[in-house]
Amino acid sequence: MIEVQNLSKHYGDKRAVDNISFKAEDGEILGFLGPNGAGKSTTMNILTGYISCTSGKALIDGIDILEEPIKAKAKIGYLPELPPLYLDMTVKEYLNFIYDLKKCKLPRNTHLKDICSLVKIDHVYKRLIKNLSKGYKQRVGLAQALVGNPNVLILDEPTVGLDPKQIIEIRTLIKKLGRNHTVILSSHILSEVQAVCDKIVVINEGRIVADDTEDNLSRKLSSDHRLTVRIEGEQSEVLRMIESIRDVEKTDIGARHDEDVIEYRIEAKEGSDIRRELFKKCAESGFIILEMKSSELTLEDIFLRLTMGDGLEDNGGED
Repeated sequence: MIEVQNLSKHYGDKRAVDNISFKAEDGEILGFLGPNGAGKSTTMNILTGYISCTSGKALIDGIDILEEPIKAKAKIGYLPELPPLYLDMTVKEYLNFIYDLKKCKLPRNTHLKDICSLVKIDHVYKRLIKNLSKGYKQRVGLAQALVGNPNVLILDEPTVGLDPKQIIEIRTLIKKLGRNHTVILSSHILSEVQAVCDKIVVINEGRIVADDTEDNLSRKLSSDHRLTVRIEGEQSEVLRMIESIRDVEKTDIGARHDEDVIEYRIEAKEGSDIRRELFKKCAESGFIILEMKSSELTLEDIFLRLTMGDGLEDNGGED
């Protein structure tokens, strides 16, 4: 588990991180988002023990990274944006070097073999790292983070510069790792966070502005509760059916796509979900739903609202 308690980092008068708190539970993949200069990298550097904080605590499995750095770091696997590779080593030499550096106690050959199998670098094990593609270098970087089987993985932009196939493979691997590790994933690629993460923490100007699941954030930030539905059926009868649904407050008629295929924009009471009732009544009345779209925000919408001053109430940076 990772727990950040009232963490601050000041550089003179500049507050890079301003009294932030959040938690990543065991087996959870937490997406850490923020615009450039928001405080992401500063927070990551504190969590990994690279820099100290001005005040507050960063706990790794209950161990304070500042007070017991060696013990805490032993529980962390870290993949920075630029993997720390020695290009003139083979993959085998490099992973054995990391094994010794971390003073790993697990059976050397079996452990390294398992890691290479997991990240799919078995067939390049004896090749020089400098001769590998960027995708394989990224995999080697991930492999070094896994040496010692740490409880916590901190991944900073793990798919930057990879091609679409490599990105999908790394994302799949991260999801697999999330079953047995606590993972913090920092990324500028919103679709990546959306595909991989269980929870999202958004930092802006050094402060946490959101800490929740994507679905909950979307519901909290949506100022309207509308459905756009394309229904096949006689217009007046469809309207009567829609207006008979409890919690429907307003219905507007949109585009006509065919003689009896019309788009309806339905506004319901805040906090209500009328989709099931609408589907049931359409089925009972013999109307066919050809399309139904919710007004819930995308992750991109959420991110922009939270970082451009039009989001949740203000809880208050720099990378």
